Amino acid sequence: MENIKVYQELARSFVAMENCRKDLNDTWYDRHEERIEFIIKNIFPHGSGIDGKTEIVLEKCNENRLIFSSGYHCMDQNGYYDGWVNFTIKVTADLSFGYRLQIVGNFKRYWHVKDYLHEIYTYALDQEFNKEKYQEYYLFWS
Repeated sequence: MENIKVYQELARSFVAMENCRKDLNDTWYDRHEERIEFIIKNIFPHGSGIDGKTEIVLEKCNENRLIFSSGYHCMDQNGYYDGWVNFTIKVTADLSFGYRLQIVGNFKRYWHVKDYLHEIYTYALDQEFNKEKYQEYYLFWS
């Protein structure tokens, strides 16, 4: 069985989805899109401040770049919610390291959150995509 990382599964699904779009194959396009949404919902981080919906920004993606948008619910020093930071997750191909991750947003006084987000998204993207764990879903996509 082939071992692939989450970022590779996302990239392969996006490329397959784009090929289906070009071939006007709506059924398989939808299946690949569902796979991407499944990974975002079940593998990408959520909670602990990442309370906004994470979504892929298809119009900004290509075979070497995946773009996601999300939001972080900030807290002040007293533990009260203090607004939102909307941010972008950029995953780009890198021949030396597999991919490069960039977190972009207007963090202002919450600049430290950017390092936290970088760490947890790196962890999520570097995980092995375990097809056996998600077998019931994976069989549907195959």
